[in-house]
Amino acid sequence: MAERAALNAYWVPEGACRATGPFGDMGLEVQERALGPGHVPVRIPTFSPHTLRELLAALREKRSAVLAERPVTEILGSIGMAAERLTSPGEPLYEELLDTLPELTGYSRRMIEIGLERMSVGWSAEALRSAIEDEFGSLEVLDDFQPRPSGGHQRAFGPPLTVHVFSGNIPGISVSSLVRALCVKSASFGKTAAGEPYLAVCFARALAEEHAELAGCLAVSYWPGGSEDLEAVAFSEAGAVIAYGSDETISDVGCRVPAATRFIGYANRVGVALVTQRALSRKRAPELARGAALDVATFDQQGCVSPHTIYAEAGGAVGPLDFARQLGDALEELSKEIPRGAMSPGESALIHQLRAHAEIRGATILAGERGTEWTVIVEESAEFEPSPLNRVIRVCSVDDLSDAISELEKVGTHLQTVAVAGEGEEVRSLAARLGAIGATRVVPVGGAGWPAPHWHHDGRFQFMDLVRFVDLENSQ
Repeated sequence: MAERAALNAYWVPEGACRATGPFGDMGLEVQERALGPGHVPVRIPTFSPHTLRELLAALREKRSAVLAERPVTEILGSIGMAAERLTSPGEPLYEELLDTLPELTGYSRRMIEIGLERMSVGWSAEALRSAIEDEFGSLEVLDDFQPRPSGGHQRAFGPPLTVHVFSGNIPGISVSSLVRALCVKSASFGKTAAGEPYLAVCFARALAEEHAELAGCLAVSYWPGGSEDLEAVAFSEAGAVIAYGSDETISDVGCRVPAATRFIGYANRVGVALVTQRALSRKRAPELARGAALDVATFDQQGCVSPHTIYAEAGGAVGPLDFARQLGDALEELSKEIPRGAMSPGESALIHQLRAHAEIRGATILAGERGTEWTVIVEESAEFEPSPLNRVIRVCSVDDLSDAISELEKVGTHLQTVAVAGEGEEVRSLAARLGAIGATRVVPVGGAGWPAPHWHHDGRFQFMDLVRFVDLENSQ
C-alpha cells in the first residue's frame, strides 16, 4: 500500500498575514505530525504569538468587509451549499472524510457515514433559518433595526471575532460551532483537537468552493495543548470565546479569558434513560431495546448526550432483566451494523475490571461475543455510576423511578440528556421533575444521539448567547 500523503490539517485564508516567508505570504513554518489511532500524517503551521495576532486582526478586517452588512439569508445559503459538499455521497470532500476520519478518530467508517448524514440536517439553510427564527423571532434583526413590541427598535450584533476551542470526542461539533458564529456575522478562529483536527478544515474548504469571501472570514488550525502564549493572544483578541471539554479545561480557559470578553463553556455532561413499567409491555419492549442500543452505540457513548445508565421500573410485563437481555441482543446486532471504534489496551482493561467488580457485587453481566464489544450490567440499584463508555451500559432495576430521580439529583448540572419511555402523561410528568433537578433535554428512547437543530445546548441559546443587542429608543 502506498504511503498516505500528509493532510493539510489547517485552513488559513490567503493573504491573511502581511509577513513573508516559507509559508506562502504568511511567514509560518509547517510541521508534520502523526495523529489519531491510524497515526495519520498531518501538516500544521507553527504559529508564534506575533503571526497569530496578525492572523486574528486580518480575520476581523475580513469580517468588517465581508460579513458585517451581508444579508443573513445569503450567508445561510452558502453554508447550506458547503454542507452538501461535505455530506453528499460522491462529493470529493465527503469521500475524503470517509477515508480519513476513521483513522483520525478511531470511529468506524459506518459511524462516520451516519454522523455526517445526521449532523448535516442542522447545517442546511432551512434548518438554520428555523433555529434563528426560533430564538430571535426573525432573521432581519441580524441585518437591521426591527420594531420591539414594547416600543422602539433593536438590532443584534455578533462579535467581530469568535475563538473556538474544540474537543476531539465527537466529529461535527466543531462545524456546528463555526456555523453558528457565521450566522451572527462573526469571523472565527477554530483551535482543533488532536482527536479530530480535520472536519472543520474541510468545512472551510467546502465554503471556499461556494463563497471564497465568506471562507476568508475563517481560520482553523491545531496546536498542542499547553500553548498558553498562543491561547493568551487568541483570548485577548476575541470578542467571544467558546470552549468544549472537561470541567478542568472549561475552568482553566474561563479563568484566562478577559473579563470583558464573552465566554461560553460547554463542560462534560452525562445522559441517562428512564423506562416506566407501563412502557415495558411485551409489544413495545423490543422496540425500546433497539432504540436504547442505538443511543449507546452512537459514537460509542463519547458524547454528552449518551446514556450511562438505564433505569428500568420493575413490575411491567417485561422485567428489567429480560429487557436487558433484549438490549444485549440489539447491541450484538449493532456491533455488526455499526462496528465499535478503535480502543486502547487501557480502555479494554478498564472494561474487564469493571465487569469483574460488578460480578463480585452480584450483578448480572451480559457481554458481546467478541471480547469487550459491548457490555450490559444488570443490578437492583438506583445509584448512578459514570460509564467507562465504549458501549458499556448499566440497567438498574428500581421499584419506582422516583428513587432514580432522587439519585440523579446528586448529578445536578452535569445531567444533560434523559431518554424517557412512558405512557400518556408519564413522560411530561417525568420531564418536569428531571428539568427541576438539572436536565436540559428530554427525548424518546432512541433519540438521544441526535439533538434537533433548534435544541438549547446545555439549556442555552445557540445564537442569542453570542450576540449583543442594541436598543434604539423612540425619541421623546
